[in-house]
Amino acid sequence: MLRIFGLVLEVIRLLKPVVAIIAKHDLDLARQLRRAASSIALNIQEGSGLTGGLRIQRYRTALGSTRESISCLHVADAWGYCEVDAELVDKLEHIAAVLVKLQS
Repeated sequence: MLRIFGLVLEVIRLLKPVVAIIAKHDLDLARQLRRAASSIALNIQEGSGLTGGLRIQRYRTALGSTRESISCLHVADAWGYCEVDAELVDKLEHIAAVLVKLQS
């Protein structure tokens, strides 16, 4: 199991109350954030068991889901549903950086 997977699970736990707040205002955005964050974890784990192009593709998908999660947080902030937690975004940015390195 990749070490970054533990950080992904930590981020998901931190996102749980944020998703609940967003859901009070925008159920679709909350669902999208939940799916994107789950996709990060699932694709990292799937990729870690593969080789070659399939592995890189799963990491690319996880990277896209990481960026989508960050965007969901910024959209929720723009709509006034909740404020962006800079520490949470930093953790997601760190995950994204690791995923970029795993693709090379």
